[in-house]
Amino acid sequence: MIVLLFLRTFFGWLLILLATMSHALLIVLGGESDFSERVLRRWARFFLWVTGAQLIVQCDVPLDPQKSYVYISNHTSNLDAPAILAAVDRPLRFIAKRELARIPLFGWAARRMGHVFIDRKDRKGSTRAIRSRIDKGLGGVALFFFAEGTRSTTDALLPFKKGAAVAAIETGIDCVPIGLAGARDVLQPKGLHVFQPGPVAVVFGAPIPVQGHSIEERDLLVEVQRTAVERAVAEARALVSAARRR
Repeated sequence: MIVLLFLRTFFGWLLILLATMSHALLIVLGGESDFSERVLRRWARFFLWVTGAQLIVQCDVPLDPQKSYVYISNHTSNLDAPAILAAVDRPLRFIAKRELARIPLFGWAARRMGHVFIDRKDRKGSTRAIRSRIDKGLGGVALFFFAEGTRSTTDALLPFKKGAAVAAIETGIDCVPIGLAGARDVLQPKGLHVFQPGPVAVVFGAPIPVQGHSIEERDLLVEVQRTAVERAVAEARALVSAARRR
């Protein structure tokens, strides 16, 4: 059994690498367009299929398809981004660490599509980069933050960064908490591990109104975001547990 899982993982990563490069090239050509959106989601679904992830999506309340939101999620695995892209029904622009921008072709494609790369050690520069993206206009596009800033290797959430709260306050855009569960079991966050096919749940919590929060009291919004994400994560874990019992 372990041999089959190893072979699946080895050839799976080759397929994912080839798919990532080919889809990135298409996005470079397409830029920030509906065509690129379709390409990106096709890549995400392919990534999930190769790893054996069975996606479960739950939305606690209907989200306005015409509104922009600031999405905030926990981060457990490299499978998180494909799972979210496959689950969400609107364009997303990730706010990601600048190290990812150095990946050949991938980084170029992401910039062409409007995703934002920031230096986590440079707060002012990060703020300018996010503001620059906001100034271009969102028009229904959502901003996405992995609020912990990096992948957690345990079930406990890491401290939340303030970028998502600042972006929400400055734009007046409500926040949507997202809880992910199961992804770490399929694809471990660190090191080399075989794929372990199984359920992955993505739960979209109720929007958090940003009205009434000021930039001076952004820490309060960060705490509200964290509590909401914790609640969504608990729901996602329950969905994964139920799927495994079937």
